[in-house]
Amino acid sequence: MTDNTGFYIEVRCRQKNHEGERICGDVFLSERIKEENRIIAVLSDGMGHGVKANILATLTATMALNFTKEHKDFHMIAETIMNTLPICSVRKISYSTFTIVDINIGGEVSILEYDNPSTIVLRNGKIYEPQWQCMILNSKENKGKELKSFTFRPQKEDRIIFTSDGIAQSGLGTKIYPFGWGNDNLKKYLAEVVSHNPTISANKLAQKVLNVAISNDNYKPKDDTSCASIYFREPRKLLIVTGPPYEKVKDKIMADAIKSFDGKKIVCGATTADIVARELDKEITEELQFLDEDLPPISHIDGIDLVTEGILTLSRVTDMLQNQDNSFVPGKGAADQIVEHILTSDEIHLIIGTRINIAHQDPTLPVELEIRRTVAKRMAAIMEDKYLKEVVIEYI
Repeated sequence: MTDNTGFYIEVRCRQKNHEGERICGDVFLSERIKEENRIIAVLSDGMGHGVKANILATLTATMALNFTKEHKDFHMIAETIMNTLPICSVRKISYSTFTIVDINIGGEVSILEYDNPSTIVLRNGKIYEPQWQCMILNSKENKGKELKSFTFRPQKEDRIIFTSDGIAQSGLGTKIYPFGWGNDNLKKYLAEVVSHNPTISANKLAQKVLNVAISNDNYKPKDDTSCASIYFREPRKLLIVTGPPYEKVKDKIMADAIKSFDGKKIVCGATTADIVARELDKEITEELQFLDEDLPPISHIDGIDLVTEGILTLSRVTDMLQNQDNSFVPGKGAADQIVEHILTSDEIHLIIGTRINIAHQDPTLPVELEIRRTVAKRMAAIMEDKYLKEVVIEYI
C-alpha cells in the first residue's frame, strides 16, 4: 500500500513445513484496513508441529489480528489470547507464540512480541536497534509472562523481518551451529544480502532467509519455518493490458498508454498484441518452446516485458493467485511469469478492452472460461485482499 509519504509497504511471508508434515504449524495473516490507512501483519507459532500446532497458531493469529484491528490494549490482547488457547492434554499447557506488526500508514509502527525470535529492523542496510519495552503480565493465569513491544516511525527503505523458531533454531546440533543459527547470524546475513542487493523485494529476502534455514537443517526442516518481511520503498508499477478497445479509434489511445507507462508492461491476447504492435510500429516474434503444455507460448514485442495469450492465461493467473500458499514458487510458463510480475509489483494497472471476442461466446468452450471483465474484477479483488496490492482498472 502506498502511503502519504510516497512510499509503498510490501508485506510477504515465506514458509516451509516441518519435514513429513502436510500442514504448517506456523500461521501468517495480514490485512489492509483501507478506511483507517493501516496494515496489520501477524505471525504465530503453535506448540509442536502439524495439525494441533496449526490450530493453536490459527486461533492465536486470528485473535491477534482482530483485537489489533479494534485498537485493543496490548495487555488485553496478550491476556485474552493466553486465556483462550485450549490446554494440551499431554503437556497440560497451552502455548502459541506471536508477533504483531501494526502499521499506521504515514505514521508509526507498533510491534508486540511474545516468545518469537526478536524482530529485526534494517535501516540504511544496517541493523537498527529499537528501544524495546518489557511488559510483565500480572493476572493470576498468566502472572510473570513477559512480552516485548516497541514503536518507531519508519523511513523509506526500512525493512522489518520477523520469524518463527524454525529460522533461529535451524542447524541446531550441527557442527557449524550447535546451538542453532541464531538471531545474530540472521542479522549478519540480512545486512549482507541487502548490502549486495539494496532493492531486493520483501518476498525474495524472506525466501533467501528461508532457504538458508532449510539448508542448515540439511533440507529436512526440524520445525515449521517462517520468515515474514516488510519493506518500505518506492512503488513498483505493473501494467496489464488485455482485449481490444470497444471502438477501433481508441486503439491508438491504448497503445499510447502502454508507451508512456512508467513500469513493467504485459500484453495478454493475440488481437491485443496485434493492435499494440501495429500502433507502436513494432514486430511480434513468437516463441516456439511450450513452457506450459496447457497454454500457448509467449511472444515478444520490443518495449513490452511479456506478451501472452489472453483469457485462458489470465484465468490461470487468477486461479494461481487465489490458491497459492506461502511456499509457492512460480514456474516458467506464461501464467507463472505474470504471477511473478504481480508478486514483485505494488501498483497494478489493468486496461481492459471491452470489444466482444466472438470465440468466447462459443457454448462448447469450458464453463469456467469467463468473459474478460469478470476475470479482471476477480483477479483485482484477489490482488487487493490477499496480496495488499494497489489496483486500478480502466475500461476502454
